[in-house]
Amino acid sequence: MKILFAGTPAIAVEVLDALVSSGHEIVGVLTREQAPVGRKKVLTASAVSQRGLELGLPVIEANTISTGVRSLITSLGADLAVVVAYGVILDKATLDSIPRGWFNLHFSILPRWRGAAPVQRAIAAGDTETGVTLFRLDEGMDTGPIVGIAPAIIHPNESADDLLARLAKVGISLLNAELPSIYADTVKLNEQRGNPSFAKKVSRADAKLDFSLSARTLANVTRAMNSEPMAWCELGADSLRIIHAHEYLGRAEYSNMLGEVFKIDGRILVNCGDSSLLELLTVQPSSKNAMTAMEWFNGKSGQVVLT
Repeated sequence: MKILFAGTPAIAVEVLDALVSSGHEIVGVLTREQAPVGRKKVLTASAVSQRGLELGLPVIEANTISTGVRSLITSLGADLAVVVAYGVILDKATLDSIPRGWFNLHFSILPRWRGAAPVQRAIAAGDTETGVTLFRLDEGMDTGPIVGIAPAIIHPNESADDLLARLAKVGISLLNAELPSIYADTVKLNEQRGNPSFAKKVSRADAKLDFSLSARTLANVTRAMNSEPMAWCELGADSLRIIHAHEYLGRAEYSNMLGEVFKIDGRILVNCGDSSLLELLTVQPSSKNAMTAMEWFNGKSGQVVLT
């Protein structure tokens, strides 16, 4: 059975490599076009594009599927497509261009967290459970019928990067378990059930900490935004990235000023909403390297208030 692999970010490369290692015949790669990366905005090929070329596979780069791109896809002669975070909604003509269809690995249990950022949104919402869904693509956004589901828990203090890496391994196992029935055309498809929720792409604005919220909420946001775009706040005219932080459950005497930072018992704490405290562990001031919160705070003088 010949497979077209469609994906864009580094996490998709792990799935591509697993398919190749398992002996599946990959006839080509579909990925998004080069995009500007870094402060200098250097046009850079996607991680999947780079890996596809290393593997000697035909690579198609496309942010939309034109008639010409669809012809290229058809020319590869794939029987089915495996999709992992490609980032493009496919129209009916494209979906019909591959005989057995397009099968997507999605990092949530659908219909919860349809969309571009299911892992980040699940952590930010305080979810304790998630999983991976393998489903057949249709014209909607993550609305197609389900092939299989693999549940997983979200560990306390687990970042989005950590969880996504773990879910990729879960997804590989799910894909290997279900591909034989897809090959044999005996796969059973089940419609999604339940009320959907939506996981839009996260922005830098989503990552800004609001200290009127509870410390638990802010700790979840910090985990969800690690490593991209990274939680942050303002300190005067400068910004401060919050890399690691968690809710402090001990007791401490503190002022009523939201965002005020103070040191107690060797801990750096921030006053938050609901009379709660956020413990800062690792931070990164503007134009400096990451450092412990203690190192950062000890370099300050006078009252320190984050906004």
